[in-house]
Amino acid sequence: MKRAFLPLLLSASCLFPLTGKDRPESLDKKAMEIHFRVLTIDTHCDTPMRATRRGREPFDLGVRHEPLKRGSGMQDFPRMREGGLDGSFFAVFVGQEELTPEGREAAYREAVQTLDAMDEVFKKYPDQAKLALKADDLKRIAATGKRAIFLGLENGYPLGLDVNRVDEFYRRGIRYITLAHTSDNDLADSSTDQRDPEDKGLSETGRSVVHRMNELGIMVDVSHISDRAFYDVLKETKAPVIASHSSARAVCDHPRNLSDEMLRALKKNGGVIQLCILSDYIRPSAPNPARDEAFKAMRKKFGEYGAIKDPAVREALHQEYERIMEEYPQELATVKDAVDHIDHIVKTIGIDYVGIGTDFDGGGGLADCNDVTQMANITKELVRRGYSEKEIAKIWGGNFLRVFRAVEARAGRRN
Repeated sequence: MKRAFLPLLLSASCLFPLTGKDRPESLDKKAMEIHFRVLTIDTHCDTPMRATRRGREPFDLGVRHEPLKRGSGMQDFPRMREGGLDGSFFAVFVGQEELTPEGREAAYREAVQTLDAMDEVFKKYPDQAKLALKADDLKRIAATGKRAIFLGLENGYPLGLDVNRVDEFYRRGIRYITLAHTSDNDLADSSTDQRDPEDKGLSETGRSVVHRMNELGIMVDVSHISDRAFYDVLKETKAPVIASHSSARAVCDHPRNLSDEMLRALKKNGGVIQLCILSDYIRPSAPNPARDEAFKAMRKKFGEYGAIKDPAVREALHQEYERIMEEYPQELATVKDAVDHIDHIVKTIGIDYVGIGTDFDGGGGLADCNDVTQMANITKELVRRGYSEKEIAKIWGGNFLRVFRAVEARAGRRN
């Protein structure tokens, strides 16, 4: 069935009964079969923040937590299996502090501690998950019934001014680096840092880091960086890049999203944009003054997360954040809203350049896809809109793996 005719047919179903093959329940059954048949990967989640929390007992990734309950997080290994997710990129996230020797060193130590903690997780649950290092590891590990866990470094801040640390993080398993986060750093300007209105783009250190990433076979992640930094990266890189968790600015006007011009430049580069399902990037939020005031008070009380040294204070902030989210729930965007972004990206640059990076456990989540057990709802919506199994396989992993393999193939070359 042609995609363009599917909405019309569904809206007219009250006048012209659907055949058994085309009824919604049949489409859902077809979608579930496809979802569990294709190879699936989520290219960005922040679950290690929960699994490595200091100040209380770490979140146990090998134990199933009841979905959508406070403290359950958005995924664990049993729920990944339940939700039909074969693999995931776990983000080693480090918040931004001052650009000082002390700040850089503290960030580096925090990143190493997170990697050490993930090593312990893999040792504890060898029957459930395995560290993945190459694109082809996804299929190989999934065939054993385990979850393939890749690692990415979210925020280049821990690199500081030392390009040699790129090599160290590669040896520890890092296979992409998000050059910046919500603030400007030594490598690149951020899309959301308003303290300095001038967009300086990619720094000289950032250029050296991009070149070294190309040489090693680490994917360059352009999510979070400023528009100028995005274009600077495309000038410097010799390999395709990824936007591990970004959405379409034409659908939701947010600086974290990519404009149509950026999408076309990404296509020319051969890269891929992985749809972020953080609600504010999918659809503008409805006003919620009480919630805004509660978060404002929280920030005044605790300060910026990245600047908090005391684990007990960090834990208190986590608890306060969860309380506010529970007391003042946000009206979340839906899977339909999210797939509107996929439709737009496909219309603008084609089916070969889009995938999914949820940002689960880092703010991502939709009203009807708010933990890993609900991932198939995205596939259901794609099927309802007429996407074929081949196209869905590209969205759920094929496009991203193409880029990953191209980056691996480029490794070892100096120019």
